[in-house]
Amino acid sequence: MRHLMNPLDFTVEELDKLFDLAQDIEQNPAKYAHACAGKIMATCFYEPSTRTRLSFESAMTRLGGQVIGFSDAASSSAAKGESVSDTIRVISCYADICAMRHPKEGAPMVAAEKATIPVINAGDGGHQHPTQTLTDLLTIRSLSGDIKNFTIGLCGDLKFGRTVHSLINALVRYEGINFIFISPEELRIPDYITDMLKEKDIPFREVMSLENVMPELDFLYMTRVQKERFFNEEDYIRLKDFYILDTTKMALAKEDMLVLHPLPRVNEISVEVDNDPRAAYFKQAQYGVYVRMALILTLLNITVG
Repeated sequence: MRHLMNPLDFTVEELDKLFDLAQDIEQNPAKYAHACAGKIMATCFYEPSTRTRLSFESAMTRLGGQVIGFSDAASSSAAKGESVSDTIRVISCYADICAMRHPKEGAPMVAAEKATIPVINAGDGGHQHPTQTLTDLLTIRSLSGDIKNFTIGLCGDLKFGRTVHSLINALVRYEGINFIFISPEELRIPDYITDMLKEKDIPFREVMSLENVMPELDFLYMTRVQKERFFNEEDYIRLKDFYILDTTKMALAKEDMLVLHPLPRVNEISVEVDNDPRAAYFKQAQYGVYVRMALILTLLNITVG
């Protein structure tokens, strides 16, 4: 039995197979329509989510399986004080696989240690968001043909953004990746990540100006400033509009640069950018369904002829 806690739980070779499967699912959806018939996924979301939860539910439904679960800790036995360990032991009696989101870092790992079914980390605090990283990698591979030899700018909340941390850790395993970190001083990338990049001799720069680096980028990964991660309302208000991507800034970019965003968007990408063919964030959400379908099949050891 295997779990997914961290994007690094899969080797690059295993990810290639996963992405091949996801792309086959995209091209031949009918072939997989009954692959999980009789199987049940539990979605245990202790923290609000729209895209991730519905993406998992859509993935399992498209595979012919069923979904049970909860979308808020208040509607689960956690409200009565039940531990994650006990919850997953009970869920293991009801479902074949579980996707868990929790505000506390490490909670899905605790669940995986006690579960008798595969557990997928659907986000734990500001720590990891591995299926978003798989989505990001599949999007890059599908839209550019490969995952190597490009410059990616990561912009916005680089301090608390779990999607950013996971993506960087995953991308360092591929050749020729150059990072540009674009953030205000208060939301800089954590030292443990820059230390890791230095140790691996991977090129990166930290800048505050998005405009200055736009012409260099092959990918721009925008993130929102996350109100729920701030302790101070004044700091959030001061920083939330620090970067807004609009058509003026897009005019500075390469003709084939692609804009990614894990969503939800607040106002860091102007809606006028949506009509730009380089805006790939809604395609990215669609790829999230395909990669989660592939992941479910892989963790359940289901093969489709």
